Amino acid sequence: MDLVIDNLPFLFKGAYYTLLITVVSMFFGLIIGLITAIARLKGNRFFRTIARVYVSIIRGTPPLVQLVIVYYGLVDYGIELGALTAAYIALSINIGAYVSEAFRGAIQAVPAGQTEAALATGMTEGQAIRRIVIPQAIRISIPPLGNTFVGMLKETSLVSVIAVTELLRSAQLLIAQYYVYMPFYLSIAVMYWILSTAFTFILNEIEKRLSVY
Repeated sequence: MDLVIDNLPFLFKGAYYTLLITVVSMFFGLIIGLITAIARLKGNRFFRTIARVYVSIIRGTPPLVQLVIVYYGLVDYGIELGALTAAYIALSINIGAYVSEAFRGAIQAVPAGQTEAALATGMTEGQAIRRIVIPQAIRISIPPLGNTFVGMLKETSLVSVIAVTELLRSAQLLIAQYYVYMPFYLSIAVMYWILSTAFTFILNEIEKRLSVY
């Protein structure tokens, strides 16, 4: 354990990158997911088809494959991305597909009568969606989004294959230096657990506050 204690600053730096990738990817994933959900429910036939195909492809292929396509595959077409940028893009696109399904279910859970009432007061359909449907859908979608967010935190370990020094990669570098496995792997397991528990607690508190209103 002395080795772990001595190298905690390095592991904490890896944890920082894990959090950074998680938050940035989830932020853009929420935007992608919301747009995709609205396209599937309210868009014309063309946009509905595009949204369905996007969700089908992303949910039907491994996140690791998506990551290497973005980082290595795009090089064939002259697009060379930094490892961190590729991680943001690949994970945002991946999480957006799952978030869209959570939003889609939440939007459908909002009673249709509320939209009809909003239209009767003179709102346009866009205003009804923006002011009436989406705020309620966000509250309804908090529990599944919480699970998705925690899953995203753990999936950041995949970016170690493109040499992003997040938590798992940090442990691997220390193992290569000291030739000791268990202390470092156990340490990052505890760190992942602590981060996941913290996120779950925060999301539960957000859900409680939103339910009041």
